[in-house]
Amino acid sequence: MRSNSLVLIICALIFTQVSLHAQRERFSIDDLNIIEKNYPTAQKTSTGIRYIIQKEGKGDEPNAGDMVNVLYEGRLLDGTLFDQTSDKTHPFSFRLGRLQVIAGWDQIVKQMKVGEKIIAIIPPELAYGSRGQAPRIPRDAALVFTIELISINRL
Repeated sequence: MRSNSLVLIICALIFTQVSLHAQRERFSIDDLNIIEKNYPTAQKTSTGIRYIIQKEGKGDEPNAGDMVNVLYEGRLLDGTLFDQTSDKTHPFSFRLGRLQVIAGWDQIVKQMKVGEKIIAIIPPELAYGSRGQAPRIPRDAALVFTIELISINRL
């Protein structure tokens, strides 16, 4: 009888650990394994975004409402390129914090400084979630962006 109780306790502990992991992580176990393998030095924000600073910025950080100009490359976790803007004379521009981009972008770009270049791994719920963006981005896809903050236009 004591042996059965011990087995039940061990099973409960394992289930609790998996459950706690699921509550803390915004990535699936499979995605997390890929992230930990390919981006082992990534830091984590409080909302679950992983990021690596490739080049430190020296300028200001943008504020909500500022128009920001970025260069970026967007990939799926498997490396498939789905979008990019790499021409410094025609960067991608958007107003920060005004829901013009995915939530993960509003969050991570707000933490960047002018001149900074990062790799950001965005969880599905802060990207396109369960709807995806067919045909390029499947449902529940974690996205990997290389983002460089070129400039801020204060309004």
